[in-house]
Amino acid sequence: MSENLPKCQDVGSFKEVHGLVQRARREATRQVNKLLIGLYWSIGQYVSEKAEHSGWGKSIVDNLSKYLLANEPGIKGFSSRNIWRMKQFYETYRREEKLSALLTEISWTNHLHILSKTKSAEEKHFYLELAAKHAYPERAFSRIIDSGTFERTTLANQKLSAALAEFPVDAKNVFKDIYLFEFTGVSEVHRELDLQGLLLKYLKTFLLEMGPDFSFIAEQYLVQVGNNDYKIDLLLHHRGLNCLVAIELKTTDFKPEHLGKLQFYLEALDKDVKKTHENPSIGLLICKTKDDEVVEYALSRSVSPALIAEYETQLIDKVILQQKIHELSETLGDEAQEKI
Repeated sequence: MSENLPKCQDVGSFKEVHGLVQRARREATRQVNKLLIGLYWSIGQYVSEKAEHSGWGKSIVDNLSKYLLANEPGIKGFSSRNIWRMKQFYETYRREEKLSALLTEISWTNHLHILSKTKSAEEKHFYLELAAKHAYPERAFSRIIDSGTFERTTLANQKLSAALAEFPVDAKNVFKDIYLFEFTGVSEVHRELDLQGLLLKYLKTFLLEMGPDFSFIAEQYLVQVGNNDYKIDLLLHHRGLNCLVAIELKTTDFKPEHLGKLQFYLEALDKDVKKTHENPSIGLLICKTKDDEVVEYALSRSVSPALIAEYETQLIDKVILQQKIHELSETLGDEAQEKI
């Protein structure tokens, strides 16, 4: 194939034209999706109003489906089941005017994931914004919801240290309290290097688990302080926060002394590696387990922006995560009352 490509000075110009074609194709796809979601909204509204005022039920919607399929034989999406989903789609968001612009930026398949797998309005809004901003493919977005990303992110937001809460850029919705490494295919890992190797083996999925805007820089990143060499397990960059993120992996329970080592790395990064336009580096310590009270004490006087998280090697029941949020909210509420 490459032998047939022109070898001349105009190849650079050809690439620019190709770029125009690709941008036009993406815009055409976006516009088609926008029209399709608008159509499904209108059908959902129509059926909802007919169900409310004219008693439309299953048999009528079944007949509507057959009629549409007969008169639009080349178009999919008009099964009776999908028409009921259109009704649900309209009824879910009809009073959410602020979300109207987001709704048309998401594929219908990803809308169905949100409608079928989420409960609260807050959870729906979270995934709508995530999908609209990052255009996840179906399989990736399904995992994001199934793994309880909303719950795990909410827990992390409630536990942000003072240094992270005062970070130059809002650090909410960036980190998770628990990271899921089920994609590695193992149940237990005994050495940090083993875990690190598995994460790098599945780097694409690992970055998906980390979240949007994370990019990989290096493993065992070398920093030199004095006459000594030190290695950071994983070094990432976050575009939104505009900073380096140093990740240390521990296959044991969290210990306060782990934080001191991480803070040392952050100081070295900020003095010798960070670029002038970047914000201070953030440290993320991912342990097998952690005691939240010990973590709170360890972070209470830390001036370095750091976060302590756990990892699991299999998916967690979302009910358990929701219970964790409820318990933490009650604890925070009690603490707030005591300060009054």
